[in-house]
Amino acid sequence: MDHAIRQYLTQNKYSTASDETYSHIDEWLEWYQGEVEKFHKYKIYNGSTTVEQEMYRLGMAKKVCEDWANLLLNEKVAIKAGDYEDRLNKILEANNFKVRGNQLIEMAFALGTGAFVEYKDADDNVMIDFVRADMVYPLSWDNGDITECAFGSNRVVDGKEAVYLQIHRKGRHDEEEGEEENPDLYYIENKYIDADSGEEMELPEGILESIPIGYDKPLFQVVTPNICNNVDLDSPLGISVFANSISQLKGCDLVYDSYMNEYVLGRKRILVPLSQAKRQMEKDGVYTPAFDPKDTIYYMLPDDRGNEQSITEVDMSIRAQEHELGIQRNLDLLSLKCGMGTGRYKFENGVVKTAAEVISDKGDLYQNRQKNIIIIEAALIALAKAVAFLDGVSNDLEMTVDFDDSIIEDTNTTIDRNIKLVNAGLRSKLSAIMEINKCSEEEAKKELDRIAEDGQITGQDIDWTQTDDEDTQEETDDQDEEDIEDGSSGESAGSGSGRQ
Repeated sequence: MDHAIRQYLTQNKYSTASDETYSHIDEWLEWYQGEVEKFHKYKIYNGSTTVEQEMYRLGMAKKVCEDWANLLLNEKVAIKAGDYEDRLNKILEANNFKVRGNQLIEMAFALGTGAFVEYKDADDNVMIDFVRADMVYPLSWDNGDITECAFGSNRVVDGKEAVYLQIHRKGRHDEEEGEEENPDLYYIENKYIDADSGEEMELPEGILESIPIGYDKPLFQVVTPNICNNVDLDSPLGISVFANSISQLKGCDLVYDSYMNEYVLGRKRILVPLSQAKRQMEKDGVYTPAFDPKDTIYYMLPDDRGNEQSITEVDMSIRAQEHELGIQRNLDLLSLKCGMGTGRYKFENGVVKTAAEVISDKGDLYQNRQKNIIIIEAALIALAKAVAFLDGVSNDLEMTVDFDDSIIEDTNTTIDRNIKLVNAGLRSKLSAIMEINKCSEEEAKKELDRIAEDGQITGQDIDWTQTDDEDTQEETDDQDEEDIEDGSSGESAGSGSGRQ
């Protein structure tokens, strides 16, 4: 299918990215899915036949991508868009953006590239598509920034497999048709291509061949891990976050497979001389041992071993501690190579756990997260402005993205630090509220006004500077004055009773 799309684009005079990066996407996809046939399936000779085995595996390629997606685009990430924010959130919610957006980042980090694509459906609703790497075809780019792109998706037309190709391009002059388009604005072409032959098909009813957008920015945003593509230095496509960590992925699975086999094979091994094994006759008259060929507990010894004809039991000790240490070392190496530093993953009780501690702002993970946020933030702001344009709203709105910083620093720590700075006169209350509430300066000013109003209605005639000790002292003084006034009668009565 990829070949058919690239062939069609080339025939129609579109420039496309080289094949080098695309050729690696299938390999990255296999590791992401956790099943690499040429590696995870192997054979063992049991003394009689060769037995096929399937390797136990940790599936760390997917786990790493899941973690990156959760660090960059989780449910706490919010796009601030002023008065348009409520409407924007409704459109994003209608497109299930919190779920699908997170999934796209995961796929982009697994396969190297992903894209958000905005458009309007037949009912005039603003829609967002989430496109993975193998369906993204850059057509033109400048300094790594993709300006024109084609996006493919699978379709079935009249029982035939087809590819729906949506081409986002800038206006051009068509000398053959005599048509001239605005070179500063974008146009979308809709094409249907036969998946087998690559020939163009007739468009379904109701779909226009070319649509002028009237927008000077693309209605798509390509996201990649913010790392250099060392597979093809000139390609605008990204590479998988684990593209340079395949050896570490193999190491994790190799040691884990050996660890699991310690328990599978560690129960017992029985060495059986071939002459003493029970035999059964095949249809061709040849006797063969009556063992399950897939059974690796028994190992049949050849007949030429002399007097060593006794059945021998082998009981191996399980090297659990050594294997757990080996798995942990491989996890640390993998985590470091994928930009998460060491100590991100812990192998405990036979499973991999993610470290729960707060991320240090001096660690590798924090620095790499901040680096990747640059690309994600730019994509989210461009997406929000494209949605606003399609929704008929000015795209000149000031927009910002608030990322989830609770994974870097605990919220209570942030509050305590700001209180100390304000009390020491080293920070304004306005700045403190902005950081704690993650709000704009205007919203922080409103909050300060509300706090001031709350302070004014607590009672102006009450002296709040008086302490409880002062109140107690006043009550004591009043009582003393009363005692002085009644002092003579009380004193005589007391003294009289005492003398008696």
